[in-house]
Amino acid sequence: MTAPDASRAAPAARLAALPRPDLSYTPEVAAETAPLYERVRHIVPPVEWPFHAPYVAAINRLKKVRDAVILAHNYQTPEIYNCVADLVGDSLQLAKLAARTDARIIVQGGVHFMAETSKLLSPDKMVLIPDLKAGCSLAASITGEDIRRLRAAYPGVPVVAYVNTSAEVKAEVDICCTSSNAVQVVESLGVDRVLFVPDQYLAKYVASKTRVQIIAWHGACEVHERFTGEELRRYREADPTIKIIAHPECPPDVIAEADFTGSTAGMIDYARAQHGGKVLLVTECSMADNVAAGARDVEFVRPCNLCPHMKRITLPKILDSLLTLKHQVEIPEDLAVRARRSVERMVNLTQ
Repeated sequence: MTAPDASRAAPAARLAALPRPDLSYTPEVAAETAPLYERVRHIVPPVEWPFHAPYVAAINRLKKVRDAVILAHNYQTPEIYNCVADLVGDSLQLAKLAARTDARIIVQGGVHFMAETSKLLSPDKMVLIPDLKAGCSLAASITGEDIRRLRAAYPGVPVVAYVNTSAEVKAEVDICCTSSNAVQVVESLGVDRVLFVPDQYLAKYVASKTRVQIIAWHGACEVHERFTGEELRRYREADPTIKIIAHPECPPDVIAEADFTGSTAGMIDYARAQHGGKVLLVTECSMADNVAAGARDVEFVRPCNLCPHMKRITLPKILDSLLTLKHQVEIPEDLAVRARRSVERMVNLTQ
């Protein structure tokens, strides 16, 4: 009998369920995680850190055993975003970065459509989402069947889908877009009108920037649509020096009050440039916390609408996902081929 090949045994061991580690807050854990706590000290109260630290230490050790990377969307909580994530950013940026890594496992700190996009761009990697119920009100507002009905109602009109959609929807459309490249994508089609799904407010924003007629689906992000222009005017009346930064998923009256409107990446860059100033980020609460961690000379005002779906992802669930390798995201191959095509068409255009 020949000895087992060690190079083959190691990967197999990485895919077995692992025992749960000790999660005591020991002096060793405190010392190990102290540099990470420095990143979030002014955001995470000291009384909370003894709960987070054992999970942070265990997750960071386990990533090496599993050959895994953790992706954290900008809306993840500070202890995830700053202390265990390997890659941070918006949904498409994360998926593209993950595809370039050598890691065998991707843990998605975000919602389900983001995990699907990561799987589309990394089909040979295992993609895990710590909570299957981490959905999205915007993505849930439209289905593949809805797209087929739109095509029947508007024959010959191309369909552009925001990346905040399921793989099923991406498989039915002509091309995807992000909030930062939506105008470019729409105009690249060389037509007089397009169907734009699913965000009605992003569609209105795009329509204000192009001569192409936009036929919009009436979906919305439950976080961004709760903001109002009246609410922002009250902030500006209280302090006329404040800079208001909005995401184009917000209603038009909100965008009208903003000093800057842009994608999450654009919002972050604009906020960090306001040295010594006061900024109001009109987006999800945790994003302001995460930007504040890297811009301590900026005062952040938080109108604060939480995304309940993003908040389903927690340190304990990330640890459990790494230990048990659940929940694995799979996309049927025929669906994945068509969905990947619409994403890659966008990527090739914008590159």
